[in-house]
Amino acid sequence: MYEDRTDAALALIPFLKKYEGQNGIVLAIPRGGVPIAYPIARVLRFPLDILLTKKIGHPNQKELAIGAVSLQARVLSRKLTVSAAYIDAETARIQLLLREMYTRYRGAKAPADSTGKVIIVVDDGIATGQTLLATIELLRSQRPARLVVAVPVGPPEAVRRIGREVDELICPLVPDNFQAVGQFYRNFSQTSDEEVIALLQKADDRSAPD
Repeated sequence: MYEDRTDAALALIPFLKKYEGQNGIVLAIPRGGVPIAYPIARVLRFPLDILLTKKIGHPNQKELAIGAVSLQARVLSRKLTVSAAYIDAETARIQLLLREMYTRYRGAKAPADSTGKVIIVVDDGIATGQTLLATIELLRSQRPARLVVAVPVGPPEAVRRIGREVDELICPLVPDNFQAVGQFYRNFSQTSDEEVIALLQKADDRSAPD
């Protein structure tokens, strides 16, 4: 059980200290991943950015993911008979939404380039892991030097599946009785847009006081 997201970050940092000072970046999944990623980025002396991805749903079953899109890339996860026109249109629509979201959090700042870097993906927990698996595939397409996922808690099966897809998975708490991420935080209040923006701005300014 974690007290809050800051407490969860403190649990992850000892496992990540070995990366301190390397050529890397911390990518937080908003919104809940940002308060955990911020202290990690400060300790490692890595830049901090947000990681925005969204699945492409099947035209006849929107909940069925057939691929995923980020600001920079697209991957398709299944062999399909879906038309290229549909996939291209969905990609354009989703990337427009992601750009609007990125602008809300980051203003005119360009997304960080993670090619050839140690990427540390941070969230406040894993539920099913399906979106994260698609995100990992997208990040692999950017040819990172090393891909690490750091989360405070996740269910055993999802942790095993994700662990097979990354260079390192850090998840200190893997309970058999997992039902929801918030179950393992005493304080799991929603992270606001304002908090995300403030933490990202502080991360950009290395001289900002904590």
